[in-house]
Order: sequence, then C-alpha cells, then structure tokens
Amino acid sequence: MEHINEEQVKRRRNLRLLTNRVAQFIFMLSTLFGVIVLGILIYRVVSQGIGWIDINFLTGKLSTEPERAGILGAILGTFWLMVVVVPITMILGVGTALFLEIYIKKGRLQSFLQTNIANLAGVPSIVYGVLGMTIFVRALDLGNIVLAGGLTMSLLILPIVIVASQEAIRSVPQHLSEASYGIGATKWQTIRHIIIPAALPGILTGAILSFSRAIGETAPLVVIGIPALLIPLPGSIFDKFTVLPMQIYYWTLDASLVEEYANLAAATIIVLLLVLFLLNLAAIIIRHKFKKIY
Repeated sequence: MEHINEEQVKRRRNLRLLTNRVAQFIFMLSTLFGVIVLGILIYRVVSQGIGWIDINFLTGKLSTEPERAGILGAILGTFWLMVVVVPITMILGVGTALFLEIYIKKGRLQSFLQTNIANLAGVPSIVYGVLGMTIFVRALDLGNIVLAGGLTMSLLILPIVIVASQEAIRSVPQHLSEASYGIGATKWQTIRHIIIPAALPGILTGAILSFSRAIGETAPLVVIGIPALLIPLPGSIFDKFTVLPMQIYYWTLDASLVEEYANLAAATIIVLLLVLFLLNLAAIIIRHKFKKIY
C-alpha cells in the first residue's frame, strides 16, 4: 500500500514538473513571438521612413507633392487636441473618482456606477466616434473642429482615467485621512492636502497613459469627419484640424497610388512613436519620483 502511494506521489510530481516546463516553454515562445514581430515592425518603419525626416518635413505644410509634404499641421492639430482633452479629462475624471470613493455611500448606486464605468472602458473607440458625431458635430453643430474632436476623445479615455484615479485614491492609507479628520480638518481639506497629494503619482501615471491612447487613436476622428489634407494651420480650438494618426492613415491609403506616400507614412509613424515613448517615459519618471511609502 505504501509502495503504491509512493508511486502515485512520484507520478503526480513528475506530471506537475512536466506541466510546468511545457507552460514555461509556451510562455517563452509567446514572448519571443511578440518581441520578434515588434522588432520587425520597428525595423521596417525606421528603415523606410528615417531618411525622410528632416527640418522641412517637421515644419512644412501638407502638399500633394511627396517631396515637399510636411506634418506641421498634424503636429499643431495634435497639440490643440490635447489642449482640450487634458483639462476636461483631468477635472471630470479625478472629480468622479473622488465622488465615488469618498462622497457617495457604499451601496447599490455606487456599485451600479462603478460597474458601468468599468464597462465603458472596454467599449470600442469607434462607438465613441459615433457618439461624438451625434452630439458634438450634429446636435451642438460644432462641426469637425478641434473642440468637437477633443470632447470626443475625452469621452473615450474618461473611464480609464476614472478607474486609474480610483485605484490611486484607494492606495492612500486610511490612517492618514483619519488623522486629518481627528485634528479637525474638513472633508475637502483632507482631500486637498492629504488624499490628492498622496494619490497624485498614480493619478498622473494613469492619465498620461490615457493621453497616449488619445494621441494614437484614429477611428473616432474618422467617424466625425476630420480631414487629412488640410493646408491651413490650426490656431485655436475652433479651427479645423488633422492629427498625426489621421495623416498616417490617409498617406497609407494613398501609397497604393504614389509609392513615396508610404515613406511619408513611415516617417510620421516614427514621430508619433517618439511622442508616445516620451509620454510613457514621463509616466514612469513621475511614478518613481513622487512615490512615497507610508
């Protein structure tokens, strides 16, 4: 009997070890596959577009001649878009997170709101484009200007900012708030001087990563009718505009007719990747610089 039990234990142990090795091998292959594909994409884009990046490309206007085309209009459009997106998303996102975590009572209403916000974070971006076209472009008659695009993008990333801000607020130790209330501080004073400073690194990290998504999105802007071939440069949030992803999209389509447009699209992808890399680097630096251990 003891011999049988030892054999069973040994067999099970060997099976677990084999399963562990197989799982480890599969995970390693998955990681290598992702790294190899990413490396091929980066190599293809860099080799195809790096030679087209110069001062004239970065500061020039759009042109029907590939050799004279530039992306200054798309860069300015992306800048003005974020001028709308950043304040609206931060104010509404952080305010909603504070309301759900501190002000509202725990119960069915709080659970209902929390569930729906989490579900909204997974809605496809093109749905937000349809919503932006219906409300901002048609109902409010804004047209395809920076303000309409910024409001649409704010709706897209707002659930993500709310969820990230909630997680940051929850990470603040409860005893800090209790100590603040204990010395006579009001709820708003506690939020302003204790909770927000302690949760700020997590809030900013989530917000910056969300802004990176907004900069790289194309589908919502295509739906609301943002043009790509726009010669005048945008100067305010009430002007028509284009952005870097839109320019990449249309130049990729035009590459079937004029081969040089593929090089312009690759060069624009490099610029966009550099912008996204800097934003993600800023998020990492903020997280480590302002992180406090309580």
